[in-house]
Amino acid sequence: MSDIADAAKRLLLGRPLRSESSQRSLLPKRVALPVFASDALSSMAYAPDEILLMLALAGLTATVISPWVGLAVVVVLLVVVASYRQIVRAYPSGGGDYEVATTNLGPTAGIGVASALLLDYVLTVAVSLSAGAQYLVVLLPFAAGYEELVAVALVVAVTVVNLRGVRESAWVFVVVIYCFMAALGVLAVAGAVQYLAGDLPQADSADLDLVPAAGFEQGLVGVAGAFLVARAFASGAVALTGVESITSEVPSFQRPKRRNAAATLALLGAISAAMLMTILFLAHATGVKFVEDPATQLTRDGAPVGEEYTQHPVLAQLAETVFGGAGIVAGVLIAATALVLLLAANTAFHGFPVLGSLLAKDGYLPRQLHTRGDRMAFSNGIVTLAVAAIVLILAFGAEVTALIQLYIVGVFVSFTLSQLGMLRHWTRALRKEPNPRERNRMKWSRVLNGIGFALTAAVLVIVLVTKFTHGAWITLVAMGSLFVLMRAIHRHYSRVREELALGDVSGARALPSRVHAVVLVSRVHKPTMRALAYARASRPSSLEAVTVGVDADEIADLRARWEELELPIALRVLDSPYREITRPVLQYVRSLRRDSPRDLVVVYIPEYVVGHWWEHLLHNQSALRLKGRLLFTPGVVVASVPWQLSSSAGQTGLDVDGLPGGR
Repeated sequence: MSDIADAAKRLLLGRPLRSESSQRSLLPKRVALPVFASDALSSMAYAPDEILLMLALAGLTATVISPWVGLAVVVVLLVVVASYRQIVRAYPSGGGDYEVATTNLGPTAGIGVASALLLDYVLTVAVSLSAGAQYLVVLLPFAAGYEELVAVALVVAVTVVNLRGVRESAWVFVVVIYCFMAALGVLAVAGAVQYLAGDLPQADSADLDLVPAAGFEQGLVGVAGAFLVARAFASGAVALTGVESITSEVPSFQRPKRRNAAATLALLGAISAAMLMTILFLAHATGVKFVEDPATQLTRDGAPVGEEYTQHPVLAQLAETVFGGAGIVAGVLIAATALVLLLAANTAFHGFPVLGSLLAKDGYLPRQLHTRGDRMAFSNGIVTLAVAAIVLILAFGAEVTALIQLYIVGVFVSFTLSQLGMLRHWTRALRKEPNPRERNRMKWSRVLNGIGFALTAAVLVIVLVTKFTHGAWITLVAMGSLFVLMRAIHRHYSRVREELALGDVSGARALPSRVHAVVLVSRVHKPTMRALAYARASRPSSLEAVTVGVDADEIADLRARWEELELPIALRVLDSPYREITRPVLQYVRSLRRDSPRDLVVVYIPEYVVGHWWEHLLHNQSALRLKGRLLFTPGVVVASVPWQLSSSAGQTGLDVDGLPGGR
């Protein structure tokens, strides 16, 4: 079974890579852009939808301002990109926001940022692949109603790809992301030409009427209207998600790492801004309608369109409109969008394991997250992320709008704290820098990060105020829970480290006064003889064989066989009036410890190694219970002496036998 499992693992994930091969995963800018920026670019497939969806609550007149809301989002986006370029240059180790906050604001702020980032990575996967499932349904209508299963299947697929390693998966992202950018560029050019020529067609949803929600019958007026615009802006701010991912991937860039990462980040900002404004402008020009509940919010000739109406995402509607229905070009763009959303989760599958590894190294997460797998990837972190994303997808039914309400809070928490950390970083650096040229550069960087802090803090307040009751509170609770959990893990590791510290070195090096060896036997056979030989080879101060008197006839036969072989080791029989095995042995071993507290007791247990699962059922498990109890006894060492049965040849599997009393 082990060979079959290993073969399946090799087929699925590939052959193991040597540690030295990690250098082969370094990527040039042209590859790093699609690999590490896919999350930010893919958000263009749902960020415009969220802006239009919010404004649609106030009716048709409100949607007119969607490009202006998008412009406000672009301003914040470009400022954040400029600010993060400073982080890339100052902290190229890959720690990102977590390292910035921890170094400049202290461990508490660092854990706060880490909890936000971990949740955002999970939500990135859930949102991207849920949106990807919706676009796939546009291409494959028969999958309608199965979006949850499709999204879960996509999570599994992306997980396998990432477990194989960056280098083998990179080409997939390069092809898909560049295809997506090219298709969107063609859409922008074709739409602009048609608009300037005056023959830009109207979307199929343009002739539908919007039904304003209660309280918005008069459109965007008063406090309620301003609040709705703020909600639309907060929803559109999802376009900024993924911008921070490159800061944690600087070590994966080819040299010069800082310059290449900063250039990639600037290119990402420019492309994202152009995409967002293009989609919102064309959506406004073609009259695209997008609402949360089409059956009730959209009407035709005064009558609701009903459940039979199928609402496509905004980008899909634009492709069908600009390219004249479901043609080849429209199909290519929709397919590319679906694929880029599928692969957008790749950014999180890089960022989450790296951050998890850093946190594990610092003692805030289990140490298993710090180790690399066969393919030089942080396999445990990848699998953990996949499981968490699947849970979210199933919990929210793969509804993108519902998931986005949870999404933005953590993003702007990490944005704000990292910008504040950079302000402190430059202030400290200026105190030590005598070079005027460098000081001017640092002052300019501090100004950029100061503007970034002010903007991101303002957006965070808007997000909290406008989205708290719509799901943001869930993110806050989850972040708080993660924060408490990581602090508890760190306290545990610190307590264990202090407990295991040498302290008085002379006392730690002191050997026990004597070593008492105890070999547990049930009958005289090969496993028993091997255990006795091993015990004698260790040259203990005293050595004896111990059995438990459960059956008088068996004990008599054992004594007779022992004397017949003239074994040079004393045999002690422990009484057990209630036919117990574990208790008499524990009592005897503890009595040895009480008599000589400075002595060491080594208990040798003969064991069978079997090759088939059903053989485990034929051997009693009392030895496992005995070993478990002995491990909690101070001054006692348990030594297992294996004997491989013929069925175990070429296999793995461990069971125990040779216990006192034949149990």
